[in-house]
Amino acid sequence: MSKKPFSIQTSLIHSHGIHKETGAVSTPLHHATTFHQQDFDQYGKYDYSRSGNPTRETVEETIAELEGGVRGFAFSSGMAAISTSFLLLSSGDHVLVSEEVYGGTYRMITEVLTKFGIDYSFVNMKDLHEVACSIKENTKVIYMETPSNPLLNITDIQGVVKLARANGCMTFLDNTFMTPLLQRPISLGVDVVLHSATKFLAGHSDVLAGLAVTGSEEIAEKLSFLQNSFGAVLGAQDCWLLLRGLKTLHVRLKESSESAYKIATFLEKRKEVEEVYYPGLSYHPGREIQIRQSEGPGAVLSFKLKGEEEVKRFIENINIPVFAVSLGAVESILSYPSRMSHASMPKAERERRGITDGLLRLSVGLENAEELIKDLEQGLDSLNRNKGNSVINL
Repeated sequence: MSKKPFSIQTSLIHSHGIHKETGAVSTPLHHATTFHQQDFDQYGKYDYSRSGNPTRETVEETIAELEGGVRGFAFSSGMAAISTSFLLLSSGDHVLVSEEVYGGTYRMITEVLTKFGIDYSFVNMKDLHEVACSIKENTKVIYMETPSNPLLNITDIQGVVKLARANGCMTFLDNTFMTPLLQRPISLGVDVVLHSATKFLAGHSDVLAGLAVTGSEEIAEKLSFLQNSFGAVLGAQDCWLLLRGLKTLHVRLKESSESAYKIATFLEKRKEVEEVYYPGLSYHPGREIQIRQSEGPGAVLSFKLKGEEEVKRFIENINIPVFAVSLGAVESILSYPSRMSHASMPKAERERRGITDGLLRLSVGLENAEELIKDLEQGLDSLNRNKGNSVINL
């Protein structure tokens, strides 16, 4: 009799199961870097931890199950996962990339891939016609980030997949903002799904990790070879912490998403806020697509103040959110993209994409939503008072 599949909520708790040898409900932490071989002629499953570690294997099996893929891969950071996946390309290939992409990915594509003879083009991924017209004969990968960072633009995943398949391209998708709880790109036809597991999956600002998942056995074999060859694997201790964080993903993301919606609706009513970017708002241009391809709008939003001076004063007058890089943690994190996540992108490129000096990104944590709103209200109210003399060093 086939085993009835569990919901993702239940799988998050039980997907790595009970340890067979001991009955432990917490995955054992294997710090070993090398493994004794019992048989001179036939080596066991593990030999050296770069090639395979039992704790890391549990992480990889878990994310593959959650994403609906055939195999997962754990890396030392989100950029390590992205960079290793790009090694599927060869000199002379071309990659088509969403024009609004994480700054680290932008840097990798524009300053590293080009050294290996790999060409690129940025495209407005919201416009399928523009995507279709931008595909070249040597295009091998179409890279999506949806919702995008930091303006929360939405890409029609199935529409891009259809174009990619018609042109013999692979599709990569950064699923960090949504997690497999809210969006499962492999079920929509995406070839490689990527995560900065540092964010929502681990969720506690104490793990640096990246994940890749594929639904293709052929791609899985290639990624396995590249992971072992490149060697940017996730250490056992961080694997264990990531597994622990995953167990509470459902309740964390649910609570944070509900608070994010409340905050977005509060911000849109404030005259000091010029724009709010959040897929949960009725007027968001990608809302209908987001409803169709995901289970919710997520817990990240962005909003635009007039300029840098207003951002400084706003930050000086709030107390709860951490002013820092990153997102997806139990604490709310307020980021300044032009100086943080997208600092590696030239100013002209940032502004062309709408990443202005007045833009702030808020990753909503688990604090009381009403207290967060009150805190943000205090910051916005300060913009209507006479300017003080204090400044902060951004």
